[in-house]
Amino acid sequence: MNAFDRLAPFIQDFIYQNKWEELRAIQVAACEVIFDSDDNLLLSSGTASGKTEAAFLPVLTELYNKPSRSVGVMYISPLKALINDQFKRLDQLLIESNIPVCKWHGDASISKKNELVKNPKGIIQITPESLESLLTNKRGACLSMFCDLRFIIIDEVHYFMRDVRGIQLLCLLERLQRLTGVIPRRIGLSATLGDLSLAQAWLSTGTGRACTAPVTDEGKRRIRLHIERFVNLHDKRDLQNSDSSDSTISGGDTGNREHFEYLFKMTLDKKTIIFTNSREETEYVIANLKEIAKKNKAPDVYRVHHGNVSGLIREATEDEMKSSDEKIVTGATVTLELGIDIGSLDQVIQVGAPLSVSSFAQRLGRCGRRGQIPQVLFTFVEDIRINSEDALGPINWDFIRTISIIELYTREHWIEPLYPLNHAYNLLYHQTMSHLKSNGELSPARLAQDILSLGCFKHISQEDYRVLLRYLLEIEQLQQTENDGLIIGREGEKIVNNHHFLTVFIAPEYLLVKEENRTIGTVDKVYPVGVRIALAGLTWETVDVNVKSKVIFVKRVPGISLVDWDVDFEVDLHTVLVRKIRSVLKSDIFYPYLSERCQERLIEIQYIARNSGILDNLVTPLSEKKYAIFPWVGTRQLRTLHYALLHRKIKSRHPWPSCLYLEVIFNGSTGELEDIIRDILRSDLDLYELPLPDKIQIKGKYNEFIPPVLLRKQFIEDYLDFEGLKNDIMI
Repeated sequence: MNAFDRLAPFIQDFIYQNKWEELRAIQVAACEVIFDSDDNLLLSSGTASGKTEAAFLPVLTELYNKPSRSVGVMYISPLKALINDQFKRLDQLLIESNIPVCKWHGDASISKKNELVKNPKGIIQITPESLESLLTNKRGACLSMFCDLRFIIIDEVHYFMRDVRGIQLLCLLERLQRLTGVIPRRIGLSATLGDLSLAQAWLSTGTGRACTAPVTDEGKRRIRLHIERFVNLHDKRDLQNSDSSDSTISGGDTGNREHFEYLFKMTLDKKTIIFTNSREETEYVIANLKEIAKKNKAPDVYRVHHGNVSGLIREATEDEMKSSDEKIVTGATVTLELGIDIGSLDQVIQVGAPLSVSSFAQRLGRCGRRGQIPQVLFTFVEDIRINSEDALGPINWDFIRTISIIELYTREHWIEPLYPLNHAYNLLYHQTMSHLKSNGELSPARLAQDILSLGCFKHISQEDYRVLLRYLLEIEQLQQTENDGLIIGREGEKIVNNHHFLTVFIAPEYLLVKEENRTIGTVDKVYPVGVRIALAGLTWETVDVNVKSKVIFVKRVPGISLVDWDVDFEVDLHTVLVRKIRSVLKSDIFYPYLSERCQERLIEIQYIARNSGILDNLVTPLSEKKYAIFPWVGTRQLRTLHYALLHRKIKSRHPWPSCLYLEVIFNGSTGELEDIIRDILRSDLDLYELPLPDKIQIKGKYNEFIPPVLLRKQFIEDYLDFEGLKNDIMI
């Protein structure tokens, strides 16, 4: 019997009604795994390849043929917007099935949730934070709601794997298994996974099941790529021509103006997402496009979509992109990387370099749906300083990284592997407090057994946990009872009883921005009355500030303005990507997607790199006492070398966060510095003896409750890599 014939009748009818010609290969493969095995299932294939249907069609068939005594399927998503999007799709599929579906997140209907608690069945769509709330605050309800849970579908697996929310999610699923006594099968969905075995192991954590990841031949896809470049020139000249105290006189923002005119022309009558790597850049790009459209009497089709724009405005943009007759152009950050259905796009534009190969793959996957050829345009605006004193300054590393990312993905089909964080002590704290809130008093031995047996904490020792518990008692996060049991302490109550406790990611304290009663979005600074800011693609002026209520009231004003947020996106570079950058600089390969201006720029950068010596020498002198160390390794390995040099009393620095070399001030010769590095590599370096800062800079919510000795250990174990440095360094 073929896969189609095994599907439930209502699904077969749905397929006929929607005029599907056949099931895709990944959907057939998923049916075989679900129907013929007891394995977990990992579905990894390109965006719009039918993964969601591949998961739901056989799962819903199983639920239809053998109804569950409780909620039968749990769909977990990192975003409420994805849940809302999937709800619409499922609702249509399930019309004739008698299988209900319920959204369960902060904005969902309370009456629908109460109805599900009273009569648990069908499908629940939920975020990790809402599941945390259920397990912590409604333990009894969870018993009846999930006593016969059959399947857990985890969307955007790669997103969870690279984030602390992934650790939280795996802990919650194991805790749910222990509470209910059932181990549902897990199905993971992702478009961008570099190492399937790592993802299979992650997905199966705590289940005792094997995980099957069917590989299907999606065939070769054609991709249209183009990279264009624009230049702002700056020159050191006579300061008498300038009123500025700055030592540079701008040749104007000619490059910026050309860039925006080019974007306007390239997006005319084309449904487009313009991706940038910061929220302020997204706002600035869209504001300029709006102004150009206004001057040209063109329609205002420009929208903004990022995490600080209000949910209602983002949803309206998504609906417009999917349904509007106009060709909407939306500026976005990572918020539109994930698989929200916005219909078919004509193209994607990336301003600047993608953050990673994975990010490029996600963004590429947003276009080329429904038989179209994916079309991606990259644009760069460079600020060139004539007569720069820095020998390596003229090298545009982002430009070279972009070429390297394109080559790795399109020709070598490589994506960064996502390694788990094995010593996330802040999550250990969080799950300890959550477990105590849910269960009440527990003995230290029982608490340690419950928490350390969770799969995510298998690398954490009993001794480390004792150190944490003692520290939590000292700072009154925990309290010891007369029976020597542990309960939440006076200070801990303040944390666990705050609704922010459900989240394990850092969220800045935002202020609401409102136009009268309409919420526009959020900002992380107080902008005084009269100050203009950009938000949601429009310019606003502050008319009132209520600091106590954390609300800024604004009015619409014309023109272009800026707004800045304290944190945007950083990424570690993988050794494979860094090596590819070196390869691009060394080779004479012709890249057909480069414009003529970009071809010329590449040749210029290659000339500078080759003549500087950085491609063939470990150490390159930059000035009398300044050297550049180019080991051509990833960020973690380079970070390890930085501290190893500091251990030898040699100070180095990363010129910028994602830099792939170290700058060193050294009084000796090039050869002496190279000898020191080689000696480090031959040594039995004990990472625990490195001169790390007293306060290790690990970003993480709840780190203030972790003893410094454990934060130091986490940094050494999860953020340094001496073996990788020794194995990968090019000397």
